[in-house]
Amino acid sequence: MTDAARTEFHRQTDRLVELGYPALAGIAEEELRALVAPLAEQLPDVPDVLGSAPTEGRAPFVLVITRDMVDPEATVPLLRLMGKRGLGSKPGVIDRNHAEGDLATYHPLEELELPDARAYLLVDVERGEEFCNVAPEQALPVIRDRGRTPLTIDEGIALATHAPHLLEKNKCFMLSGSRRGDRRVPALWISQNAPKLGWCWDGNPHTWLGVASAGARRSV
Repeated sequence: MTDAARTEFHRQTDRLVELGYPALAGIAEEELRALVAPLAEQLPDVPDVLGSAPTEGRAPFVLVITRDMVDPEATVPLLRLMGKRGLGSKPGVIDRNHAEGDLATYHPLEELELPDARAYLLVDVERGEEFCNVAPEQALPVIRDRGRTPLTIDEGIALATHAPHLLEKNKCFMLSGSRRGDRRVPALWISQNAPKLGWCWDGNPHTWLGVASAGARRSV
């Protein structure tokens, strides 16, 4: 594990503690740290990614806490935008077109084979602005052909939590890895200077929404 990777891993862990994830999960801070600590040993599995310099629109890895541990309804309001003066003060919101309890009706695509874990690493993440103005149903085959995977709602929240600078005006992203058996595709965008989790139709392109993807998932 490189020093940079170790430092970033600890920063993300501290961020979860700072945001109150232990209390939301009903566990002590020490328990959360103990839960995620073994994931640090997975970082050397991808030295080519973690050893490269960060590039615009990408994150080398993010620490994902799943809905089995903390409900997304509780973590979306913890999201903040990154501005010139640091993180903004307006909390993230769930779009009104998502009724209460709607997020629980989304499930990962079966092909994703998510780790059976309450926490894992999402590696080589990009927000996918190249797919702005491309319908999600057209972008997904391209992502698959590259050997990459679309992000789920939990993973999108993790990305916006640990790398808030990646959610910016006209460069927001859809989370095509979570579906609910219809044509809705969840997405994270900016509304009234706050992060918003909403949805768009699978066949509709948007000039300001790309499709986020990752290279791999790593768990203990």
